Amino acid sequence: MRQALCTTFVIFALNYPALAQQQPTAVPVGVAKAERKPIAKAGDFVGRVEALSRVEIWARITGYLEEVLFKEGDLIKEGTPLYRIEKGLFQAQVRQAEGALERSQAAKALSVLQLARAQELMEKQAGTVAARDQASAMDQQAQGAVMADEANLTTAKINLGYTDIVSPIAGKVGRTNITKGNVVGQGSGSLTVIVSQDPMYVSFPVSQREFLRAQAAGRQVDISNIKARLRFADGTTYQQEGSINFVDVQVDRATDTILARATFPNPAGALVDGQFVRIELESGKPEEKVVIPQAALIADQEGVYVFTVENGKAAVKRVKPGGEIDTGVVIDQGLTGGELVIVDGLLLVRPGIEVRATPSRVLSGS
Repeated sequence: MRQALCTTFVIFALNYPALAQQQPTAVPVGVAKAERKPIAKAGDFVGRVEALSRVEIWARITGYLEEVLFKEGDLIKEGTPLYRIEKGLFQAQVRQAEGALERSQAAKALSVLQLARAQELMEKQAGTVAARDQASAMDQQAQGAVMADEANLTTAKINLGYTDIVSPIAGKVGRTNITKGNVVGQGSGSLTVIVSQDPMYVSFPVSQREFLRAQAAGRQVDISNIKARLRFADGTTYQQEGSINFVDVQVDRATDTILARATFPNPAGALVDGQFVRIELESGKPEEKVVIPQAALIADQEGVYVFTVENGKAAVKRVKPGGEIDTGVVIDQGLTGGELVIVDGLLLVRPGIEVRATPSRVLSGS
């Protein structure tokens, strides 16, 4: 039986020599060179965007809402009209207060004359001191009535002014919570919200460990020399650079962190109040570090590794990442620079397999 099989293989090999001599083909892969680049010392934190000013608009009087004067989501200037409350009742209150003031002023004018006449009669011994004192008291009462009516008129005019609700700040206006035709008042809640847009704050907590590490390294926290950069949830980098403008004077006892805050320009409105971002702080002189594309990293139970090309074959290199930079990642240990790191075709790569390396499409398309 064995002899028959050998004879069959020999006949097959004689008839099909190309198939008998065919070797496994090398796996095509895309590679990128591990480059040494100057990298500034950086810290990576999670932060939240905060507007410098955030104002809730409330009605300060009770009345019928005549008109909503803005478009939701628009950028508006300080003083822009937002809502109009029916004015008729408040205009009537102003006229009523003006009438009351006219009456009290007339009474005051009369009391002045009566006091002068009582004083003159007393000096001529034709009147009594009691009459003079009574006239003086009436004059003071008239003066008090004038002051009260002036205050009532001022209040009525202020309430009339509240019928036009305007924006106290410049920014972006949110949706309206009350529509035309409703009766609004202090119990109606917030009518809308206005959020300032440019610049924006980003607040983030710094752990005690990070803070003490900076002090142990001999670097006093000098916020003027710290550059701040942002990355969004999808990994893209915000183009505008920020600066630290505040570090809290006390530690949060609940989280054992110190709150810090950076200011970022926001001319295009890319930063939105309340959104989460990652903030990267850079300080000190740059140091040379090995940088490779993020797509090269592979993780397993033992840690993180990459495949490199050595003598036409795939080799495993265990690495220790040291943080992200743009679309790449800094490698603190495992690579010295110059290695060809496999980025494309990783699904077919195994340790020791022969590979055919070409420049990575990841880099060429970035």
